[in-house]
Amino acid sequence: MRLWQNVTLSELQLDRWHYGSYLYRLVGMLNAWRQGSCLMQWADLIGIELVSLVLALAPFVPNSSIGLLLIAGGGFWVLLTLSDPPQGRTFTPIHLLVLLYWAIATIAMALSPVKAAAFTGWVKLTLYLLLFALVARLFQSPRLRSWSIGLYLHVALIVSVYGLRQWFFGADALATWTDPTSASANTTRVYSYLGNPNLLAGYLLPAVIFSLAAIGVWRGPMGKALALTIFICTSLCLVFTFSRGGWIGFAVAITALGLFLVYWFSIKMPPVWRKLSLPIALGTLAGLFIFAVLFVAPVRDRVLSIFAGRNDSSNNFRLNVWAAAIDMIKARPFLGIGPGNDAFNKIYPRFQRPRYTALSAYSVLLEIAVEMGLIGLTAFLWLLVVTFNQGWIQLQRLRQLGSRQGFWLMGAIATMLGIMAHGAVDTIWYRPQVNILWWLTVATIASYYLPPPQTDDN
Repeated sequence: MRLWQNVTLSELQLDRWHYGSYLYRLVGMLNAWRQGSCLMQWADLIGIELVSLVLALAPFVPNSSIGLLLIAGGGFWVLLTLSDPPQGRTFTPIHLLVLLYWAIATIAMALSPVKAAAFTGWVKLTLYLLLFALVARLFQSPRLRSWSIGLYLHVALIVSVYGLRQWFFGADALATWTDPTSASANTTRVYSYLGNPNLLAGYLLPAVIFSLAAIGVWRGPMGKALALTIFICTSLCLVFTFSRGGWIGFAVAITALGLFLVYWFSIKMPPVWRKLSLPIALGTLAGLFIFAVLFVAPVRDRVLSIFAGRNDSSNNFRLNVWAAAIDMIKARPFLGIGPGNDAFNKIYPRFQRPRYTALSAYSVLLEIAVEMGLIGLTAFLWLLVVTFNQGWIQLQRLRQLGSRQGFWLMGAIATMLGIMAHGAVDTIWYRPQVNILWWLTVATIASYYLPPPQTDDN
């Protein structure tokens, strides 16, 4: 037990680090200026407007425009941090691991054999992590948290409705997304405004889970009906992407959220139902998945193609890319080649199998190991452990309080699990539309953090 607490930093007294850290002394250095600034009296609203712009425009604008918004958000977080009162800041174990991850990425960039390309990837990663810091700061307000998640859900509804329109009226494939020799070769795969069905599935996955959570958070029959409508539309659109990785993530996330909901409501159940609720929930979910595979032909064809090995062209492509990625890790095992797909594109041709060009490793964990070595991968896995542990600790607290905000927390944890499951076989989450949502879910969990009780060491 003590070892687990040490690994997860769950008993870490960060206040002591605050007092001894020279870096932390920068926090609040502009507080006197802020007290006299009319504009900074609305600091939280300005910050949430920047976050809202990112969420509202991400599916519709070029990546360069998203980058400009991230720069603005990152700069505003720096201003907030320097002007916040030190006692008002919350620095969590999740922040500590994010900082470690960024530090390792910085070292990997400095030692990269392609420094210019790695610097570009490092800048992108830094912007995403600054967004994490800003969102974690703002989401400490339940009102701002609910507003931002609600905005994303409404934007996802627009994206999914357009995707459903493509399903009913047809859409031209912008690339070869299915094996032309398979039974599903002529199946329409929707891509909406994002131009790629796998990317669309990754973008909609958080919306599916958070819309279910919204049923528990939003008040009144109209609010719950809207949440249910968003869930139905985003779920159907995700299914119609026919993204196998997206389906895997969908299944994992829905299962995880179902288990969390059983745990959440079991506190009010009679003892008999507490024992039966978990098997019933698992059996129902398994039955739905089995029914879809057995009786929906397109779903059955896509699911069976997962087990076709090299007989499926998509599987064969990934297997060859993964083999090359493993060779890249062996060549630079400790700190990798440096962050970013630009660095990957510079180095990958030296290791690729003939005719198998790729823009990434098609696996998040392999990609991190390629870019930042096994040291970076270890830091990332440690970040996941600490984040999930903090989420579980705060979920238990909110369950005892009966707080509606617990539904957002359950949604965030389930979404992270789903994105990681999807990311095991794809790297679409490195695209800004998905990467933004990944760090938003991590920040959502961090925003619930409460410091552990002070202990007397004497």
